Amino acid sequence: MGGTVRKEIRRGMKVRVVQKQDQKSGRLTEGVVLDILTKSPTHPHGIKVRLENGIVGRVHEVLAESV
Repeated sequence: MGGTVRKEIRRGMKVRVVQKQDQKSGRLTEGVVLDILTKSPTHPHGIKVRLENGIVGRVHEVLAESV
């Protein structure tokens, strides 16, 4: 599942995000969603979230509904 639709992303979901500095390399970081930062219903590059460890990035892939 992709991460471009806001209503498909919820707190507690395990996701992979791409951080701003990793956009060129495409390096993904795995974590659990703490906050959803994007206000619009969709975003072509992924919904921006804050993970429980404080990392901010755009959702590239949803791994699990909740942990």
